[in-house]
Amino acid sequence: MNDDIIVNRDDWSLHRKGYQDQNRHKEKVQEAIKNQLGDLIVDESIILTDGKRTMKIPMRSLEEFRFRYDFNKKNHTGQGTKKMAPGDILARDNAKGKGTGSGAGEEPGIDIYEAEISYEDIAAILFEELCLPNLDDKKRPLIAHDKPEFNDVRKKGLMANIDKKRTLIEAIKRQARDAQTDESLKITPDDLRFKTWEPHPNYETNAVILAMMDTSGSMGQFEKYIARTFFFWMVRFLRTKYGNVEMRFLAHHTEAKEVTEEEFFTRGESGGTRCSSVYQLALEMIQKDYPPAHYNIYPVHFTDGDNIGSDNSRALSLMQKLVEISQVVGYGEILRTHYSSTLMATLKRITDPKLRLVTIRDRNEVYGALKAVFS
Repeated sequence: MNDDIIVNRDDWSLHRKGYQDQNRHKEKVQEAIKNQLGDLIVDESIILTDGKRTMKIPMRSLEEFRFRYDFNKKNHTGQGTKKMAPGDILARDNAKGKGTGSGAGEEPGIDIYEAEISYEDIAAILFEELCLPNLDDKKRPLIAHDKPEFNDVRKKGLMANIDKKRTLIEAIKRQARDAQTDESLKITPDDLRFKTWEPHPNYETNAVILAMMDTSGSMGQFEKYIARTFFFWMVRFLRTKYGNVEMRFLAHHTEAKEVTEEEFFTRGESGGTRCSSVYQLALEMIQKDYPPAHYNIYPVHFTDGDNIGSDNSRALSLMQKLVEISQVVGYGEILRTHYSSTLMATLKRITDPKLRLVTIRDRNEVYGALKAVFS
């Protein structure tokens, strides 16, 4: 019996080769993005993008599967005349590393090439891991938009809304009822059934985000850049995944006030630091506009932690009130040293898990801070 496999040129599997390679390439790009996500989201070319710019990431080249033999070893399966026993060591690999260690390497390296990615590629992978934590669907909802629901079937309607399954069932029932023995199934105008819809309000849970940022004189270029980067991705994540989330922007030094989104991301720094002022303003806004019985509340505050020492006890008291009425409260400190501030040490007295404390000392830690607050 001949077991040779004959490949037909019309075999569809041959035409899928390009599609499979595209999928492999896409998976490799996504893997490279995930591995470098911490660095990518703080890249200025992405932060300042208009949605059309692209950036390049290094990734390993894709190689086809193949057997590769190491001919430096003497004994292989089916080679030589030496008798081997189970457990015998064939050879030891003394090959030099691929360009590692001191001095010039002798071995070839791994082929690396750059793949272009866009803001949407990064955002899609980043936003998969983020969500509004502790979101309570029982809060009083607002009507976001009307949603069509197909809940009725009629004999007249648009051909685009024809219900094929019910139409075939009606034709089969009619043919059986008329005792027709013709094997072919004919559909008459009386057999046609159309899906119809009625608009129903689509309800979404209320939620408000209070973005609070320190704009005092102690906030240097690094601190401002990290805070703005965090809030940049936070705003886009919320607008992408949630259609009915309000955002209010608060800036503070010794005094706090509400600002526009544009002012929030471009505001300069001056003055001292009194964090209790922004907590007090947030509580007043919640009491006036966002009753906790009807809203999911998410205050998020970023500062360098350089707060007036006499203000820490008041800040602690106001933060406790915020935690009690909020779903989650995020507090982040941007530090260039290995020591936390006295304010961070004070806030750690609050044991409620709804308070999520994060510290950022390096650019690539913004990714971890986003996951810590929104997970």
